Amino acid sequence: MARLRYVAFMAADPDRLAWFYTAYLGMTELGRSADGDVSLTDGFYNLTFFRLRERLNEPRKAPGLHHLGIEVESIEEIRDRYAEKMPNWQSVEEPGGLQYGEYRIYDPEGLPVSLSETGFGVPDGEDRVPRIAHIALNSVNTEAMLDFYTGVFDFRMLRITDIRRQEGRLNRFLGDGHTNLAVHPFHSGRPGHEPRYGVNHVGYLIADLEGALASLSKIIELDARPDDRPYAEYRLRDPEGNAFDLSRTKGWEVDNDVWMNALA
Repeated sequence: MARLRYVAFMAADPDRLAWFYTAYLGMTELGRSADGDVSLTDGFYNLTFFRLRERLNEPRKAPGLHHLGIEVESIEEIRDRYAEKMPNWQSVEEPGGLQYGEYRIYDPEGLPVSLSETGFGVPDGEDRVPRIAHIALNSVNTEAMLDFYTGVFDFRMLRITDIRRQEGRLNRFLGDGHTNLAVHPFHSGRPGHEPRYGVNHVGYLIADLEGALASLSKIIELDARPDDRPYAEYRLRDPEGNAFDLSRTKGWEVDNDVWMNALA
């Protein structure tokens, strides 16, 4: 079963971000590259902070959250599905190791998706908290993105998607059994929506929310989410402005009628 297990950032100062996520969100270091890239884990995900530089050879070098990675059983099978669904789109090898997958494909909007058969170097896929349980994308064609992730990776469309369709809204929601993947319309116009294209934010389950907020309040601003939002209690920003959510009791739906919160 395919599972989201990797998030890549472009960072001005990977060391500073690594310090922040280990000190305040319970991440541990996996390793570093000779170029100054740093990889962390929550026990399941690989978060890699690439030092922003020309030699990365990325088509999009904007700082911040950059792309996702998915653990799959067979890269060959995924490439076959990808070729069938998106003929004439490229798939390319990646260097592997802690900072990369083994192969890369592209979603319908040209954003990279790294593929790995080895869990992106994270041993055993341990579940603990704090941990990532949510990733949100901003897209100009949310239906095409839904079709891509369900058709290529067998992610499950969550029932909230049909509710949003009936409301005339374009938000789409998927689950892989471990992570909630939300695809929001870039041109939302709704209060509180941040129009940042591509990977918009990640969400963490955290048991000691009050303790985390007390510590975080000394270095960043706190921003509670509206009470009527079904998911996170707080939306915060790391030292380079990357958005992340914190949730203790609300949690996220990771499959149909399967909710994860920090108390489970």
